[in-house]
Order: sequence, then structure tokens, then C-alpha cells
Amino acid sequence: MSINQPLDSLADMAVFARVVEAGSFSAAARQLGITPSAVSRQVARLEGALRVRLLERTTR
Repeated sequence: MSINQPLDSLADMAVFARVVEAGSFSAAARQLGITPSAVSRQVARLEGALRVRLLERTTR
């Protein structure tokens, strides 16, 4: 377990919360000033750490 893992998880949780509030990965990315793919990677990392799927992904 890395010493940065808790901080990474906290950042990932903040991104996840923004996705939920914004309603989409792209809207959250715009608000956070990062790319939608970066948002997706962080949410996927959180899902992997928790071993649960948090969001249903669609292409639209």
C-alpha cells in the first residue's frame, strides 16, 4: 500500500462527487479543468479500489 493511496482515493472521491453533481463526465471535466478521460480514469481507479461499479457509463 502506497503512502499516497489515501490521498489519491480522496482526490478520486472528489472527482466522483463532481461527476454526480455535474451529471456527466464531460461537465465535471470542464468544471475541474481536466480532460474527460482523466475524469474517467480517476473514477475507474476509485471503482477498482472499492471493487464496485459506481456509475453506469453510456456513449451519450
